[in-house]
Amino acid sequence: MVLSGFALAPSAGAAATHQITTTRSCAASSRPDVMACNALKVTGGMSSLVQSSGSVNPAAAPSGFGPTDLQSAYNLPTTGGSTATVAIVDAYDDPNAESDLATYRSNYGLPACTTANGCFKKVGQTGGAAPSADAGWAEEISLDLDMVSAVCPQCHILLVEAKSSSIANLGTAVNEAVTLGAKYVSNSYGGSESSSDTSYDTSYYNHPGVAITVSAGDSGYGVEYPAASKYVTSVGGTSLTKSTSTTRGWTESVWSGTGSGCSKYDAKPTWQTDTGCTKRTVADVSAVANPSTGVAVYDTYGGDPGWEVFGGTSVASPIIAAVYALAGTPSSGSTPSSFPYAHTSSLNDVTSGTNGSCSNYLCKGAAGYDGPTGLGTPNGVTAFAG
Repeated sequence: MVLSGFALAPSAGAAATHQITTTRSCAASSRPDVMACNALKVTGGMSSLVQSSGSVNPAAAPSGFGPTDLQSAYNLPTTGGSTATVAIVDAYDDPNAESDLATYRSNYGLPACTTANGCFKKVGQTGGAAPSADAGWAEEISLDLDMVSAVCPQCHILLVEAKSSSIANLGTAVNEAVTLGAKYVSNSYGGSESSSDTSYDTSYYNHPGVAITVSAGDSGYGVEYPAASKYVTSVGGTSLTKSTSTTRGWTESVWSGTGSGCSKYDAKPTWQTDTGCTKRTVADVSAVANPSTGVAVYDTYGGDPGWEVFGGTSVASPIIAAVYALAGTPSSGSTPSSFPYAHTSSLNDVTSGTNGSCSNYLCKGAAGYDGPTGLGTPNGVTAFAG
């Protein structure tokens, strides 16, 4: 569990002078069928973080990485995805979602994405009115919307808000997102595994031809559901820092908070071939998640001040969903979570760092596949097409 006031040491190479502190946006999950969002808000030490590149007002650029930084780090195109709809599934309502999104996009010179121009749509879990509001989940929603915008500025965005954080309601929202035509669905939440998970797989997450991404968790070594579902792309987290000594211009290592490990209940998919776990291994791929190398987010609901910095694997899941969207519509009947395994050379292998105590790759960065970062982070979009 990550508690309010939790101190995080800056990652190696970060332009940092002291520790930061963070707090969870959502309460920790108290039982298997209730989910928690995986957003971590920076509450102290903000001055130690880098400022965004690409702000229209560089002198007042927010702290944390912005669209230009993420596009550079992951070798992503600045165009594409104009016919794609990325769905965000979260619990409760963010009444300021559209207006906060407008501020974020305007600050970075991104095209407007509004209800009026057909780019943005918000619905409840069965397509109707929004549920009751919640300030913590509103932070998660703002984070998700901003990350999709950063990675795929031309994508349409569908926000589906569940009426509570139960797996039944969130799963119903996933089904609604697919019904409404989304081919990419990001889920930045999780809870403990249970023997019911295989039935949840069938009811909510088995959607051939749809890329469903799920954050791996923020409590270090250990497995959450639905990241453990064999039907989703499980997304781990890294520490991302700019580098003048590498050709890429960036370096990454395992973020100590990311989830990983061997599922207790979900069967191993045929495309996953690691030998240290007979069932489903978490994760598949990864992206930035360390709050010490966090991202800029704009959120005002519930008294939030506007510009803030967030980490957690809630950052990574929408990033990967948007990369799938840039890569093109998954083929009919396909299993998009298998795509990276067919294109391992088109990923940045993350080989250092650890997220806990174990004796093997399930909690340590390693050459090739490892639990915390999977096959690695995006290097262009090739690994996410199929």
